[in-house]
Amino acid sequence: MGRRAKNKQGDPTPIESRENTKPSQKKLGKRKAEPEADESKRPAKKVKEVAGDSKKSKKSVNGKKVAKKSTKEDLKKATSWDEEDADGSGDGWEDVAENADLLEGSDDEAFEGFTGDLDEFDVEGDDSPRPPAQELDLGSDDEDEEPIQLTKSKSKKSKQADRPLKIIPTGSDASSDSDEDEDDEDGPTTLANMEARSRALDARALREAELDAEELQAAEEAGEEDGEFDEVEDMEDEEMEVDGEEFVLPTAEEREKEKHAGGPDVHLVQRRMRECVRVLGHWKRLGEKSGRSRSEYIDQLVSDIANYYGYNDFLAEKLFQLFPVAEAIEFFEANEISRPVTIRTNTLRTRRRDLAQALINRGVNLEPIGKWTNVGLQVFESSVPIGATPEYLAGHYMLQAASSFLPVIALSPQPNERVLDMASAPGGKTTHMAALMQNTGVVFANDANKARTKSLTANVHRLGCKNVVVCSYDGREFPKVMGGFDRVLLDAPCSGTGVISKDSSVKINKSERDFTLLSHLQKQLILCAIDSVNPQSKTGGYIVYSTCSVTVDENEAVVDYALRKRPNVTLVDTGLEFGREGYTRYRGKVFDDSVKLTRRFYPHVHNMDGFYVAKFKVERRTKAMKKDASEDKAQEQPGEVEEAPVDVKFDETEDKPYLDEAKRRRMKAKGLRVPPRNPVASAAATVKASA
Repeated sequence: MGRRAKNKQGDPTPIESRENTKPSQKKLGKRKAEPEADESKRPAKKVKEVAGDSKKSKKSVNGKKVAKKSTKEDLKKATSWDEEDADGSGDGWEDVAENADLLEGSDDEAFEGFTGDLDEFDVEGDDSPRPPAQELDLGSDDEDEEPIQLTKSKSKKSKQADRPLKIIPTGSDASSDSDEDEDDEDGPTTLANMEARSRALDARALREAELDAEELQAAEEAGEEDGEFDEVEDMEDEEMEVDGEEFVLPTAEEREKEKHAGGPDVHLVQRRMRECVRVLGHWKRLGEKSGRSRSEYIDQLVSDIANYYGYNDFLAEKLFQLFPVAEAIEFFEANEISRPVTIRTNTLRTRRRDLAQALINRGVNLEPIGKWTNVGLQVFESSVPIGATPEYLAGHYMLQAASSFLPVIALSPQPNERVLDMASAPGGKTTHMAALMQNTGVVFANDANKARTKSLTANVHRLGCKNVVVCSYDGREFPKVMGGFDRVLLDAPCSGTGVISKDSSVKINKSERDFTLLSHLQKQLILCAIDSVNPQSKTGGYIVYSTCSVTVDENEAVVDYALRKRPNVTLVDTGLEFGREGYTRYRGKVFDDSVKLTRRFYPHVHNMDGFYVAKFKVERRTKAMKKDASEDKAQEQPGEVEEAPVDVKFDETEDKPYLDEAKRRRMKAKGLRVPPRNPVASAAATVKASA
């Protein structure tokens, strides 16, 4: 018989015999293991009695006096094990181990040695899970139902079981753990718990800042004591890492050779930068040993920064001179990292709490930026495009950098005022001012580039700002076009050295000529802004000058120029609680002492774009004669004799032709109808001029 014929399936059974062998409807569904003949009758539940027996057996195990029990009692305990486990008793583990060993016929010594460790896993009256006990193999392979019962136990899982350990624990872990537990218990952020969680985050940040300050102070104290030895050891370790060669500063000729050869290796540049920073930071101790000048180390470090980060030599040196050596590296490193995504709530349409709840429901992870603003939100991650949500299209928020909040907060426009934004596109600051003014008064949004006014107009309509007038003039024409504003915001065009993380083209396309032209334009604009303000305003008379640059030529130098050219203008406090003070001295230049009231913001310090903010107060002009008299008095020598004052008066009849002629010129420049000249007056003026 062939192989296929041997395994051939037989004839099918008749239909009548199939109907007789059809299973009952009660047995359909999930199949259960069929009970054996010996276990057909399961004993009744006796949880208390079994628990008492298990306690007695536990005492006997601890005293190492274990006696074999009858097979019937073991089978009863084995069959009732799942019932006891459901009631929360842990004695069933010990019983299963006894049953497994007794049924297999193991000897007493092996049984005693194994059960001696079971007390560690047996906790009376405890419903907590026992993961270690589940991993032990307490029974034979035939007991299939017991592992199934283990996986079905509905016990609460500890939250700390899945929490990863911190790689480097710090002193702030004790406080942060409790906060994390509270956050886990609170669950997702909702409208009810948002304010409480925001306060908790602020309190935790304050505690962590205090702990960080204490750790930094302790590290500095320890570094003063034994920092010298640690640095020497670090230097030796670094020297051993790179081919065992000692670091030698290359000469100018060697650098030229490296440039012609295509530039040095990246790892070599990194090592040179670390060595230069270390030597320049401890010049008194390490600089004398090197036998090279400090300028050589600085030139080498600036050259390596330009090569490593991709700057031109001019801009790398200009930015390097703003900071100490170690901080300069942090600044350049921070420019390689993008800033957090932030949005500003439009209070004309919604509240920040409602907006946050709506975005959280859409899968956006966010939190308030900080205490200094009550409309900003920082977005960490989002499952939807943050610039295309229904809330964004409805004008509930504006995508805006955190640094752009600062000028408007410093200006603080009030309702029913006339405000001018001299460079307003794309409209983030303009709409922010309109929201603070509650759609009252008038905001004149000007931008010299007419193409950019399209995005400005679109944002104004989307955010529902009804008090905004859009115009396109050169900012230097504004005193002639319109004046008498209560407040003026001048976010001047700049080099963009504070937003290199957004526009990396700034690294290579800025030269010394660009900074000269920009500073000249900024000086013209700030004088025009001052002249556009009404000094007699009851509520205002303020100007805010801001740039997204960190260079002194575009910031402190421009502010100092405005103070010298307009004596009726003074600097006042910006009202911003954070930020570094402006420079009063920089590389031989001395500015006015009030320049320290201005504020600087850096990406490596404040985690926002580099920014500069200055606030002016415009007062009424005083007579020029008083100023001239005070200057003459200051220039007088102590031995000089003062002359008797001479009473000088103007002759109105003599000066009238000149005044009329000046008035005609002004009217003609404005396009008004000019009255005809008086022939007598003009003749008199001509005769007087010829004489």
